[in-house]
Amino acid sequence: MKKITHNALKLGLLLLLIPTVALAWWNNDWSSRKPLSLDAGATGADIQETVSDFPLLLRLHTGNFGYFAELAENGKDLRFMLDDKTALKHHTEKVDPLAELGLIWVKLPTVRGGVSTDTFTMYYGNANVADASDPGGIYDADQALVYHFSAGESLPQDATAYASHASASKATVDPAGWIGEAAAFNGQGGISVSATPALAITPDKGWTFSAWAKIGQAQQHALLVQAKDATSQLELIVQDSTVSAHYQGVGGAVAQTAPAPVNLEQWQHIAVVAQQDHLTLYLNGQRVADTAIQLAAMSPSIVIGDAGFSGLLDEVQIAKQARSADWLKLQFRSQSPDFTVVNFGQDESGGATEGPNYFVIILQSLTVDGWVVIALCGVMLVISLLVMIGKGLSLKRATKDNAAFLKQYRNVDASNLGALDRDESEDEQEIGDSEFLSTLIGKHDHFQGSPIYHVYHAGVHELKINFGDSDGVTAMTPEALNLVRTRLDAAVVRETQKLNKNMVLLTIAISGGPFLGLLGTVMGVMITFAVIAATGDVNINSIAPGISGALAATVAGLAVAIPALFAYNYLLTQIKDITADMHVFTDEFLAMVAKRVADRQRSDNGLHVLFTEEFINLIAERIAVKQQGQIS
Repeated sequence: MKKITHNALKLGLLLLLIPTVALAWWNNDWSSRKPLSLDAGATGADIQETVSDFPLLLRLHTGNFGYFAELAENGKDLRFMLDDKTALKHHTEKVDPLAELGLIWVKLPTVRGGVSTDTFTMYYGNANVADASDPGGIYDADQALVYHFSAGESLPQDATAYASHASASKATVDPAGWIGEAAAFNGQGGISVSATPALAITPDKGWTFSAWAKIGQAQQHALLVQAKDATSQLELIVQDSTVSAHYQGVGGAVAQTAPAPVNLEQWQHIAVVAQQDHLTLYLNGQRVADTAIQLAAMSPSIVIGDAGFSGLLDEVQIAKQARSADWLKLQFRSQSPDFTVVNFGQDESGGATEGPNYFVIILQSLTVDGWVVIALCGVMLVISLLVMIGKGLSLKRATKDNAAFLKQYRNVDASNLGALDRDESEDEQEIGDSEFLSTLIGKHDHFQGSPIYHVYHAGVHELKINFGDSDGVTAMTPEALNLVRTRLDAAVVRETQKLNKNMVLLTIAISGGPFLGLLGTVMGVMITFAVIAATGDVNINSIAPGISGALAATVAGLAVAIPALFAYNYLLTQIKDITADMHVFTDEFLAMVAKRVADRQRSDNGLHVLFTEEFINLIAERIAVKQQGQIS
């Protein structure tokens, strides 16, 4: 019993150590890592064999990798670990931090058939390390030739250790390839490769040619590839819109597969496998035709694309071994955008084991145009907040000062209309020009923040100009009353303009913010799909981060518009209330003037004629209009 308990304790300790081992950091000189997994099940349920020394293509872009700024020059700091001790060989074909694109080949020792995933880890973030890219080391000994067709190559260069470089070429490099750049053929000639021991064909091992092809038009007996020596030749021929494999052995006997139709102007994976007793044609990873042959030993020279061929070829590979059907299927699907073969995990920093920060992931997925839009929205938000805060404080002060002024004005005798009036100093006038400064540091000992007081001041000032003293008004014609009313209305308009000052900035934020955010989202989605088109990687892991980053621009636009919308409607209601109070005060002030004139006319010289009929009608009409406006 004690022994069983002791063993159980040891097992429990081992289980506790498993997560620690799984999360062990390979080297602290690298600041970041990303777990990757290859789903062998994505190549088809019928795959059971284990594929060895397989060169896997990784397409990095903003959809699955958001840390191009952390990569060292040309991605020299990239490292791939099968575990925390076993390094995987890799070749960095292309890393463009500006376009945020990367093409990296990783040599996987085994891809197990019948197993859902094989996991490994990508490390990055070490600017001081030497470049470990090894183009020749990622291929097995049977891979005789690989052409990536990089920009700037006058002759295609072999990426394998055999260095089977082209001896002549009339093809040009086209940047719009399937995997980086491609070779463009325009019917003027192809690529010639001299015979070397590495390209020799033996019946017992066989021979494999594979490439991505984009055939531009129907063609007449155009060669995709030809391997030929003095006695035998292998060919892959395009006839009209079909492709077929041909073999001519010793003695001139010719065998050919049935023609397989291809889609013009579309990228397709084409492969031909020659074995000792049969020749097989593959299209997009599927066997489409075969024929019986008697393969002889050959030491051929190679021609890729002849004078009759027009189209594009990319990732041309020749192996001095008959690759299996599973190998070719995995090769096609791992380089095709239609299958999710590689799954990219969440980035980790410094060995941290915390869960992903989704907000950080969204920010990392933002493109330059998204950041520009969010920055503009940020500026609009700051301006809107300043307007909302400043306008809210000024309206609050205006309401308070209005109430204080009206409280005293109600006690003013009609015989002393100018009792509350006072001229402002120059300093007060300068501060009063800014409602925000007037609210914060301006004096409020004499209703300086009250729009109604300013209307009152304008009316009293007009009476003083026309009558010398507001208290000495003894008679007033309708024309004089109309002049005072005009001055009061002008003061109301000016005060209303002050109250509405900068409110247009809120309307700009309300209407412009969402449209600006939508522009950022549309641009981000466009860039995401452009990256997908350029890399050929279409899966939810590649699309989701880019789309989420693009939608962040719309969120930024709404974050500007929503508070501005609520604040605008609230502030507008406050402004309307204050404006209505000014109109009501205008009527009250005119009534006070009328009362003062009436009182003076009764007491002076026994006059009992107060106003003309026109003057009385004008006052009545004005008050009726104002009351009707308040009711409506």
